[in-house]
Amino acid sequence: NGTSVEEFILLGFPGTWQSRVSLVVVFALMYSLTVIGNASIIALVWRSSNLHTPMYFFLCNLSFLEIWYTTGVVPKAIGVMLGTSQTISFSVCILQLFFILSLGSTECFLLAVMAYDRYLAICYPLRYSSLMNSVLSVRLALSSWLGGFLSISLLAFLTSRLTFCGPDVINHFLCDIDSCLALSCSDTWPVELATFLVSIIVVVASCVVTLVSYMYIISSILRIQSVHGQKKAFSTCSAHLSVVTIWYGSTMFLYVKPSAQNSLDLNKIVNTFNTVVTPLLNPFIYTLRNKEVKLAL
Repeated sequence: NGTSVEEFILLGFPGTWQSRVSLVVVFALMYSLTVIGNASIIALVWRSSNLHTPMYFFLCNLSFLEIWYTTGVVPKAIGVMLGTSQTISFSVCILQLFFILSLGSTECFLLAVMAYDRYLAICYPLRYSSLMNSVLSVRLALSSWLGGFLSISLLAFLTSRLTFCGPDVINHFLCDIDSCLALSCSDTWPVELATFLVSIIVVVASCVVTLVSYMYIISSILRIQSVHGQKKAFSTCSAHLSVVTIWYGSTMFLYVKPSAQNSLDLNKIVNTFNTVVTPLLNPFIYTLRNKEVKLAL
């Protein structure tokens, strides 16, 4: 691959030993809750026949994705903060970058699909079961996974072709695009352009689909005569809207920019929110006000 650097050193969160141990405890606790919470949703939907609907099928896909998304980050981050696993080989670094970005892209597509599903359920309630059947649900979910991984393939390949002459210290707890670009001693313009274009296609396009879906949803809800009917309709999509707001806000900050000029320290904070906090919040957001899930539980 033309590099002279065969491994990188991840800094993680510099600080005293006590502060790093405290972060390790927080990360480990949040990771455990994330895995348990999302696995519980999958098990609950699988066991309860009342939840065998397209909405919960997409939610299972999202929960499965969140488990792997946070697993690709947290265990290594804990090793980095403890000082037991601060090095990462070039090939594993590119693999982690590809894995995390692919799952992130898949989540963008899944959230757009879930918004479209809520649009059909609220705007066409009588035709919903025929419009969003099991075949279409599987196709949309499969397309989200394939689209997410294929869209990052070229980006990961271009990043793997970069030349690294040193230094080999990454100011992060994971391998991401900005960190790699900051360390490369070759021309990074092709990778920056590819990152920007992929971000526009994946993040902005899926966000537009989501926003348009919710414009129609809100318009339909406002036309409902009774206040009770409006509350009931809005409750079916309020959880998804919360997740969408949190996810797209942090993702656009990280990736939708013409060049890698953001502060790497600030990126670490936003990445922590994106890869650790959001996967933990999702199961609670979706189940906290959901009567069907509470009843099934």
